[in-house]
Amino acid sequence: RRERQRFVDKNGRCNVQHGNLGGESSRYLSDLFTTLVDLKWRWNLLIFLLTYTVAWLVMASMWWGIAYLRGDLHQAHDDTYSPCVANVYNFPSAFLFFIETEATIGYGHRYITERCPEGIVLFLFQSLLGSIVDAFLIGCMFIKMSQPKKRAETLMFSRAAVVSQRDGKLCLMFRVGNLRNSHMVSAQIRCKLIKSRQTPEGEFLPLDQCELDVGFGTGADQLFLVSPLTICHEINSKSPFFCLSRRSLRSEQFEIVVILEGIVETTGMTCQARTSYTEDEVLWGHRFLPVMSLEDGFFRVDYSQFHATFEVPTPPYSVKE
Repeated sequence: RRERQRFVDKNGRCNVQHGNLGGESSRYLSDLFTTLVDLKWRWNLLIFLLTYTVAWLVMASMWWGIAYLRGDLHQAHDDTYSPCVANVYNFPSAFLFFIETEATIGYGHRYITERCPEGIVLFLFQSLLGSIVDAFLIGCMFIKMSQPKKRAETLMFSRAAVVSQRDGKLCLMFRVGNLRNSHMVSAQIRCKLIKSRQTPEGEFLPLDQCELDVGFGTGADQLFLVSPLTICHEINSKSPFFCLSRRSLRSEQFEIVVILEGIVETTGMTCQARTSYTEDEVLWGHRFLPVMSLEDGFFRVDYSQFHATFEVPTPPYSVKE
């Protein structure tokens, strides 16, 4: 088998990197929330920890600064003196007061007195800032955890596609399956043919995308995915594979990108699963083994045969021939 660069990996990851953005990179900061959600988990956790650590140290330093400027640190043990924050003697005690206030623990040992207007203003600022930081970071983590990307991993595609006859017509077929009992609502499948071509005007298109018809007119692209299904693309005069034969398949270079979209029944979120098939993964003259069997009161799916194929008599000629 020939190894070459894929446009889309078998696991659905797109092999496209954006570079030399120049001034356009500022667009990432204008949509900071989406940028954080798109980051990898290790960077999310690092930003989460650093943001809270820096915010806590800065706010604790501000409380300590107020106590230092008012002289509370030197007279904190004087019972006749009214400090800004009671029982704040040094930076650790100021830090503990901030944590008690931010986490609404309120042990009762440290508190703001009524003779400290700057402390009241700082308390209001701390409450507003803490609410904003909590909403931003916790919301970001929640959205990242609830993303339906992991749901896509329980949607299976066959390792190879096959070309054989069905109902007297030559068809390109592959298989999809759902490993979970929960359904994919409004599941729809689409196929793109990625292939380089040159226009009659001499323009070279390195990754030209062409749609493969998998039943748009008949509604066959709308899937009821409760059991493995075989998706069929009829090779006819409108198909880009009209001139494809068994011999020409060996010299072709193309990639078929499959996109399965649907709504996760349990969460209501849209999920997308992707895979691709190169010309080396298209088996001419093969058919998929059956995986469904009827048992006592239910249908059983044998996923051990999900990727298995067997040879069938198939003309080696193209539809055009």
